Amino acid sequence: MDTLTRIRAFIDVVDAEGFSAAARKLGRSKALLSKYVRELEDELGALLLNRTTRQFSLTEAGKTYYRSASEILKEIDELADLVRENNTDLKGRLKVSVPRTFVDADVGHCLIDFAKLHPDLSLEIMAEDRFVDLVEEGFDLAIRVTKLEDSGLIARKITDFGLNICATPEFIARHKGLEHPTALANVPCLIDSNSRRKGVLRFFEPDGSSFSVQVSGPIEVNSPTATLRGALAGLGVALLPDFVARKHIESGELVVLFNEYLPSDRGIYAVYPHRRHLPAKVRTFVDFLQAWFKKL
Repeated sequence: MDTLTRIRAFIDVVDAEGFSAAARKLGRSKALLSKYVRELEDELGALLLNRTTRQFSLTEAGKTYYRSASEILKEIDELADLVRENNTDLKGRLKVSVPRTFVDADVGHCLIDFAKLHPDLSLEIMAEDRFVDLVEEGFDLAIRVTKLEDSGLIARKITDFGLNICATPEFIARHKGLEHPTALANVPCLIDSNSRRKGVLRFFEPDGSSFSVQVSGPIEVNSPTATLRGALAGLGVALLPDFVARKHIESGELVVLFNEYLPSDRGIYAVYPHRRHLPAKVRTFVDFLQAWFKKL
C-alpha cells in the first residue's frame, strides 16, 4: 500500500467529517478507510484523528498535516492534468463555490451543462453567499458576482453583470413622481439583506459623484429570488441582478427605473488561488463558462 493512497484516505475522511460519511461517498468500506488512516499514523508516528463513538476531530498534528497534504495532492493532480493530451477527458473532483442566487437562477444551468459534457469529472458545488477562503477550505475556484477588488487571487471575467431597479407597471402607476432615485425613500422597497449596505441604495450622477438613498419596505430577505417574487407581486421596488430579472423585464412584467444612475463596473468572475500550474479542469471550466455566457 503506497503512502499517497493512505494520504488520500485521510483527506477524504476529514473532508467528509467522518469515516462512515467518507465510506458512503467513496463506495468503500469504513474498515478499509480506518485501516489506511491507522497505517498513515503508524508511518508518521503521530495521532492525526481523535476517534470516539460519537465524536470526530483532528489533533493539532492532524490539522497541520491536513493543510500541507491537501496542497501536495493538489500539486500532484495538477501535474497529472498538465500531461493529459485531451482536456475533454477530465477526471477527479472540481470543488466550486457559487453564490446561491447564481445557482437558483436560469444561468445556474451552465453548471449542469458542464457536468453533462464531462461525466468523468465530479463537480462539487457549494452554494452559499459568503466569500469562502479558497485555500483554507480546499476550493479549486469560486464564481463571484461583484465589483472585483484586489484580494491576492487570480480572476478571469466570465461576463458583464448589471443591476436593475425595477417594479411592476401597476406599482409605478400607483406611485407617481418616480423621476429620480431620491424618490425611492418615499415608496415601499424590497430589501435584499445580503447587501453590505442593507437598506441603503447607492447611485451615481452623470458626473461620477455618488449619493445614497435610505429605503424601507415590507420585506427584508437575504435572497434576490425571494425579492423578485415580492416585486412581481407588486409589493415594492427591488434592486435585482440582471440574470435574475432579465426575462421578467423582457416580458414587461417588470419595468426598469433609474438604471442610468447605477454602477456599470460589476462582473461575474471566476476566482482561483494563485498557483504555479493552473489545473486543466479549472482552465476548461472557466473557458466553458465564458463560451456559455457569450451565447446568451
